[in-house]
Amino acid sequence: MTTNTIGLNLKETSVLTNQLNELLSNFQIYYQNLRGLHWNIKGKNFFELHLKFEELYTDSQEKIDLIAERILTLEGVPLHTFSDYMAQSKIRVGKNISNDEKAIGLIIEVITTLLVLERHILETAATANDEGTNSMMSDFIAEQEKTVWMLKAWLS
Repeated sequence: MTTNTIGLNLKETSVLTNQLNELLSNFQIYYQNLRGLHWNIKGKNFFELHLKFEELYTDSQEKIDLIAERILTLEGVPLHTFSDYMAQSKIRVGKNISNDEKAIGLIIEVITTLLVLERHILETAATANDEGTNSMMSDFIAEQEKTVWMLKAWLS
């Protein structure tokens, strides 16, 4: 058999599940960064940013679940240990950040990395004729591009 249950090429979906696991790992570190920023933010923008970081980590948590479920749909196994996440992640861990501009800068940096990974997955999914993954990545990209724009506007 050269295809999985949903009719996609096994070799191509294996590549996709690896890429999605890398994205999952990066999202898990991003999520934890956002929790830390939410807890540790200080200053005059505390109330605004505390709520914004909660909004972002809630969204990130939903995306984590979507990515893991997509991996399962493709008949892969989602990574689920922090050691795996740390080994796969490309993003910087934001430790002890309480300054508003540094916090927003970290988020922009991380989302930019996520966008690169997502665009790569989008290309692979298109080649594999995987519309489910393609659609998910397109949605993530559009939303995150807007978030980057808004966060950059906040920094200006």
